[in-house]
Amino acid sequence: MIFLLPLCMIGTAAAQRGPGPGREGRGPSRPQLFLSEEWKAAGGEQGVNPADAVTHANLELKLYGPGAKEIQITGAAGNESNPVHLWTGLCEQTCAAALRDKDNYVDLTGLAMIRWVTKTSGFQQVHPMVKLADGTWYVGDHADGSPTDWHTDEFSLADVHWLRLNIAKLVTTGNLVKNLDLSKVDEVGFTSLVPGSGHGPGGWIDVGKIEVFGKPVKRQ
Repeated sequence: MIFLLPLCMIGTAAAQRGPGPGREGRGPSRPQLFLSEEWKAAGGEQGVNPADAVTHANLELKLYGPGAKEIQITGAAGNESNPVHLWTGLCEQTCAAALRDKDNYVDLTGLAMIRWVTKTSGFQQVHPMVKLADGTWYVGDHADGSPTDWHTDEFSLADVHWLRLNIAKLVTTGNLVKNLDLSKVDEVGFTSLVPGSGHGPGGWIDVGKIEVFGKPVKRQ
């Protein structure tokens, strides 16, 4: 009995510590911040100029859909009640926006996630969309947006189901894809898949700061 007590204590302490590095239970590492964009204040409301809207030189803003030219940028830097954001209210036809890193694709597998600041009107919601390295587009079933106030939401890409997206018309095709290969993504963006209703309450989305967490994959 003199020797059993220390052995029991050692066993108990090891159990409380749990699995160490390299042991069973260690999950995949969280990816780093790949991109972060808060948009550049334009001074009042005006149509988005993709070349002037981003605050990081390595990022490109792309606008898509029949109503692409009607996406507006508005808001004020540092104003929590009205942050700088892209607004789709004047899109009489569907519209969308996406960000592209000039130097890297992004690997959005594993624990990759998106965090964004949004507000909506009506029943519209903000959906993620991605362009793969092969040029195909997909839009996700995840949706965020509150008509009451600005909200910061984050979600894991592994939880999203996807539909093929006709980027010219901004319409979905085919069946849901659960395990889409996101190991090499060219662009990351958002859409509501619905036209805007104009100024005032009705139907539109606002998207402020957006952050993408993933692994960079060097462009060839």
